[in-house]
Amino acid sequence: MVALRHEDERPRGRRAHLRLLPPRTQPLPLVRRDTLPEHADYRDTGCAASPSCLGCTLERCKDDEPRRPRNPGAAARDREIALLRRRYRAPIGLLAETYGLTRRSIFRILNEQGAQREGAGT
Repeated sequence: MVALRHEDERPRGRRAHLRLLPPRTQPLPLVRRDTLPEHADYRDTGCAASPSCLGCTLERCKDDEPRRPRNPGAAARDREIALLRRRYRAPIGLLAETYGLTRRSIFRILNEQGAQREGAGT
């Protein structure tokens, strides 16, 4: 443990609220040149859809797409949660407890289901 000041010292002046830090004993470590982004080695290894990202024919990279649903029953479960909330005004806490999810997950599901519902209506 390092003492920043003695107990009997009282801070004085305009900067009395600032703590006095000990001087640096060692210089900052140097950063390797090859860790900086401009010197990185970006290899175009592609994926299962194309051997090269630059030569890919997909309009949008498949790795940029969200990976939902995470499990086979998630889509049906999410629709059911949205229906219970919309039709019966089920409390978020009760939905989270019933389905073994967090409150944050329930809000995320409701937000996604609402966006999907709006997109289907047009």
